[in-house]
Amino acid sequence: MPVADEQALIQSARQGERQAFATLVERYWDRLYRWLYHLTHDAHTAEDLTQEALMKAYRGLSSFQPGTNFQAWLFRIAHNGLANLRRANRRVRQPFPEEVAVAEPGPEEQAMSREAFQHLARAIGRLPRDYRAAYLLRVEEDLSFREIADVQGISEETARWRVFKARKKVMEVMAPYLM
Repeated sequence: MPVADEQALIQSARQGERQAFATLVERYWDRLYRWLYHLTHDAHTAEDLTQEALMKAYRGLSSFQPGTNFQAWLFRIAHNGLANLRRANRRVRQPFPEEVAVAEPGPEEQAMSREAFQHLARAIGRLPRDYRAAYLLRVEEDLSFREIADVQGISEETARWRVFKARKKVMEVMAPYLM
């Protein structure tokens, strides 16, 4: 969706047009949920946080600065919700679901790919939360370092550093599977 179209939807939503905001929800629900799932490792928590972030965004549309990045603003709201949840309720990390299916041609390739995928999921899951959040925003959401900085409330240089360190740690774990 071109930025101009998105800005028009935001303006319409600010004027009370619910369908305009519903279109924005359709655009960002999956991305936001997926990112939050990677951070929480819990489908219900990710869904609750996604819904909460979108409701807060709807209620806070009047505070959104036109011309700025809506996705970064929305992810920042979600990031704050996650931070609040973690402060209120310290949780034990849950493992990545074993039932994640990966389609490969043969049994040997399936086993190798599944094992590599599990190692990748574990490597990402073991990253410090802030590094993992920055890494997933860059890799999965294709946000710029400036946008990541806005979401996490840090400097652009710190965002770059977190993504760099996360990549380095992931590559160290994955090196045996890339040869």
